[in-house]
Parts: sequence; structure tokens; C-alpha cells
Amino acid sequence: MPHWLQAGGWGLLAGGALLLGALAGYRLPLPQRLIAAIMAFGSGVLIAALSFELMEHAFQTGGFVSTAAGFLGGATVYTLVNRLLSRHGARHRKRSGRQPPAGGGDGSGRAIAVGALLDGIPESIVIGLSMLDGGKVSMATLAAIFVSNIPEGISSAAGMKRAGRKAGYIFGIWGGIALASGVAALVGYAVFRHFSPQVVAATTAVAAGAILAMLVDTMIPEAFEETHDFAGLITVAGFLAAFALSKLGG
Repeated sequence: MPHWLQAGGWGLLAGGALLLGALAGYRLPLPQRLIAAIMAFGSGVLIAALSFELMEHAFQTGGFVSTAAGFLGGATVYTLVNRLLSRHGARHRKRSGRQPPAGGGDGSGRAIAVGALLDGIPESIVIGLSMLDGGKVSMATLAAIFVSNIPEGISSAAGMKRAGRKAGYIFGIWGGIALASGVAALVGYAVFRHFSPQVVAATTAVAAGAILAMLVDTMIPEAFEETHDFAGLITVAGFLAAFALSKLGG
């Protein structure tokens, strides 16, 4: 199978975790406290992945300058776009208990959809980029993204349901993002394999910066709001799990 097609398949698999989480969040009567705890765990997983996989790989590939520029650039772009979307009703798109109601006529539905896409694309591009070194996907990165995507889907879908959004809307969003994740991973491999190591490093760092900004802006507030004093401990557990996976898989 061509490597570009493999990259798309891995991205689709990771994006499918969002759909799996959305199904659980929509169908199962999960307490908000449990959803928040799962979100905290997923946050720790992603922090470890971007620390020990993405940033380290970017630094080893392109050096400090490319890595630092990409990291700050990714966080800046994400923050600006996220700020714009927040003004249109997407601020709490990952919250399980507080989202704008459906039918409000304020464009929040579109903003939530675009915001969810904004959150998922950087992770997916990283999957494709990880295959540039030898044609094999980084299983540690893939597993970390897959695991963290499940609580994202759970929390957001549960919040959408409580806000009165229909099943077709909810699963349409997450199904579309799963497909977009596959395309983004494919593009990450097919396009960037023609670029220099410095550009690849900067792009990886851009994704890492966007992911970290996303965590602080959307996932961690949801986790802390419900779990409070336990949020840090649960996040540390997720970090340790991903750290162990990175070392055992590396």
C-alpha cells in the first residue's frame, strides 16, 4: 500500500476515535464528573505526546530556531482563530454541560463545527508527518492522539445533546471531522515529504503549539470545572501513561 494512503488510513483511525467518543457521550448516561475526569486524562496524554514525541522530533530534525518559531506560530494562529470562533458561540464546544442551545440563530452551530475541525486538524497532520522518517507511523503519537480523541468526543457530544442538538448534527460533525482527519494526515505526508527538514520540523512544531493552546483553552477548563482538586492528579496519570507508551514504543 502506498505510504500516502497508509497515512490517510492512520489519520482516519485516529479521527474515528472522536466518533467513537461521540457515540458514547450521546448514548450513555455518563456523569459530568466522570466525563471531566476522562478529559483530564486525555489532556495529560496529549501533553506527554507533544513533549516527548512532537517537540523532540522537531528539534532533532530542524534545530531550535525552526522548532521555536513553529511552536509559537502554531499557538498564535490557533489562539487568534479560536478567539474569533468563541465570539460566535464556540467557546464551550468541548464542555459536557454548557453549550449554546440549538436553534438560537446566533451561528453557534457553524462555529462549533469549525472549532471542532480547528482542534482536530493539527493532530492529524502530525500523524502524516511522523511517517516521513522511514515510512512508518509513530505508534506512540498515534496511540496518544487516539486515546485523547475519545474524551474530546464524549464531552462535546454530551454537551451538544444537553443543548438540544439533534443526533444527525452531532454525528455529522464528528463523522466529517474523522474524514477530514484522514485527509489531513494524507496531506501531511504527501505534501511535506517534498520539503526540507527545517520546514517539516517547523510544521511539526506548529501542530504542537496549536495542540497545547487547544488543551489550555478548551480541554483543561472542562476537566477542572468538574474534578477540581483531582484534575491535576488525573492529568498526571494520563501524562505518565503516554510517557510510558512513548518509551516502550521507542
